[in-house]
Amino acid sequence: MDPITLLLVGGGVVALIAFFSALSGLRVANQYERGLVFRLGRLAGVRGPGLFYVTPWITSVRKVDLRTLSIEVPPQEIITRDNVTMKVSAVVYFNVVDPAKAIINVADYLRATVQIAQTTLRNVLGQSELDQILAEREIINHRLQVIIDEQTEPWGVKVTTVALKDVELPLNMQRAMAKQAEAEREKRAKIIAADGELLASRQLGEAAAIIGREPATLQLRYLQTLTEIAVEKNSTIIFPLPIDLVEPFAQILRAAATRQANEAAQPPAAPQVTPPTAPPSPPSS
Repeated sequence: MDPITLLLVGGGVVALIAFFSALSGLRVANQYERGLVFRLGRLAGVRGPGLFYVTPWITSVRKVDLRTLSIEVPPQEIITRDNVTMKVSAVVYFNVVDPAKAIINVADYLRATVQIAQTTLRNVLGQSELDQILAEREIINHRLQVIIDEQTEPWGVKVTTVALKDVELPLNMQRAMAKQAEAEREKRAKIIAADGELLASRQLGEAAAIIGREPATLQLRYLQTLTEIAVEKNSTIIFPLPIDLVEPFAQILRAAATRQANEAAQPPAAPQVTPPTAPPSPPSS
């Protein structure tokens, strides 16, 4: 093979190597990704989304996902401020807002976020009481979100939401809370019944005052009661007799009883003795 042919073949091989080397510098980042370009170990910039070119052989690219990620904090055993032991799990939602910080400032931002979430969960819930954890979840979730976000801000990570997922209580505590809830409902029932009795007594007092001013209303009430009873199709109807009709008979009976008592109290009258009459004299002859 002559030297010219060798030169041509060698030049073609070099051209192919250069061509493929140039093609190796092409990179593609999705819409939700950013590519960090490191040239000779130094950060040369953030590229993407779409197609971009980097210098081959001396440049490396590391892609970072910018979508919102969710991590589940494993159940943590917590001792509350009122000495109640429980297991609590949570969910943390976050996303990377600064890819450069997420890669340069922390070795593994995902694992670091999980660790700081676990620590913060134990600290915050350990300073709260059981009633606060159960009744004020929104406040506790906000406190967790603020504290975790402050810790992850230097890493370029933004924590958007922290939510308590599950609260597991011991069985003895669950029974105690059930008894407390039952006692609370019994107390409410008694208070409601007492309020009802108070309102009913007030209404009855007002009704008695109206009936006292207008005696005819009592008879109208009797007739209304009789009408309501008749609607039920009962075989036996008890008709309430108005007191005004009974009063005259009661007065007559009281007067008769008084008369009899007076007569019984008077002493018996002494019997009258009549003098004997003289026999008639015989006729004279």
